Amino acid sequence: MKSVLLCAVLCLLHGPTFAAQSAPKPNVLFILVDDFGWGDLGANGGAGVPTPRMDQLAREGTRFTQFYVASPICSPSRCGLLTGQLPSRWRITSFLQSRAGNAECGQADFLDPKAPSFVRAFKAAGYATAHIGKWHLGGGRDVTDAPKFAAYGYDVGLGTYESPEPAAPLGLKSVPWGKEREPQQVARHDRTRWMVDETLAFTKRSGTKPWLVNLWLDDVHTPYRPISGKDDREFAAKYRDVLMETDRQVGRLMDGLRELGAEKNTLVLLAGDNGPEPSLNRTRTSGLRGMKWSLYEGGIRTPLVARWPGVIPSGKVNTMTIVSAVDLFPTLCTLAGVPPPVGVKFDGQDSSAVFKGSTQPRTQPLFWEYGRKPAPTAETNAKGLRPFPYPTEPDSKSPNVAVRDGAWKLLVNADGTNTELYNLATDPNETKNMATTEAATATRLKNAALAWWKSLP
Repeated sequence: MKSVLLCAVLCLLHGPTFAAQSAPKPNVLFILVDDFGWGDLGANGGAGVPTPRMDQLAREGTRFTQFYVASPICSPSRCGLLTGQLPSRWRITSFLQSRAGNAECGQADFLDPKAPSFVRAFKAAGYATAHIGKWHLGGGRDVTDAPKFAAYGYDVGLGTYESPEPAAPLGLKSVPWGKEREPQQVARHDRTRWMVDETLAFTKRSGTKPWLVNLWLDDVHTPYRPISGKDDREFAAKYRDVLMETDRQVGRLMDGLRELGAEKNTLVLLAGDNGPEPSLNRTRTSGLRGMKWSLYEGGIRTPLVARWPGVIPSGKVNTMTIVSAVDLFPTLCTLAGVPPPVGVKFDGQDSSAVFKGSTQPRTQPLFWEYGRKPAPTAETNAKGLRPFPYPTEPDSKSPNVAVRDGAWKLLVNADGTNTELYNLATDPNETKNMATTEAATATRLKNAALAWWKSLP
């Protein structure tokens, strides 16, 4: 009788702990779509291209309408996602390219492997980890000493040519959009299908072990090579084909997870790395000003969908909460029960409560920079250097420093010129500069933005 009572007491004392330890950890699937404009997602009502499978993903989860990436261009944006820190900390401020081009930008040749990595944190917690698709955080061109994927916590790395370990079917040395391709390289229009197949194969191989896959697609990046092969068609027609194929493959991926029995315990994120290029008269941004390479909303606000049945509310649209890419590292750790690295100071905040459906005001402003040098000169063009690309669309080139604090957003050049202030609650398309009429707010935010910029490496 005493032993029975003792067993009962131990169960009462330790039962919740044992239950928590035995609860299966969620798989994590992060689908990052290259140059995915805020309006490219049909649910956001922009370009008029049907995206039924991604819209279904949004209906089955929560869609965030105020999600911001860390930069309006690929490499620093991806750095912010992976590290939970603003990319300038790691001297990545433009797209990583040749050594000469990186030197022209004053930036590193690759992401320092000492940087935090949420993938590394998940691997330490027992996850099988894979990167599949576009990397663009070092490697390719003449940067031959970039760290391998394992340095960032990956068990498997299947990159494009802009990576330390390109997968042969994606091209070992060839740009994906070129008309010529290597014998073993899949056609441009078939890349997303190949990446989805590899993702499903990896998840199947993982067995009962929890897995994390960064599936970073590159098909919505120009120039387009749709399956039709009719390259003489209008740009908009080719764009439509490519986006619809991406949507179809995302749906096939979700169907595959369902067939593997992994759908219900998988946390899925769908987002873009920066705004579109071109914006197609702002249809791809649903009217937001700006595009890729711009700190206006169209360049840094992208779709974000989160789905995890039973944890993240389904059918919810969060229009109020400001979520940043640098929030995702601590947020994913909390949602999955993965310990974050000790001693790391994130530039983002843990937004797990928001993902679970609660309201949580942002406690700190967001900062951005892009464009430390003017447009390329004849000299840099002659050398084949393109350090900081800029928008060519009217009213899209922005000042090069920005801050958002609540409803207010301020943009200013690093030398203190060209101050612009917008109230995004009433003017999300940034049409009315209020720097003069709201002088006190403009001064406060300008001082904060410039002080932040001066603190950067």
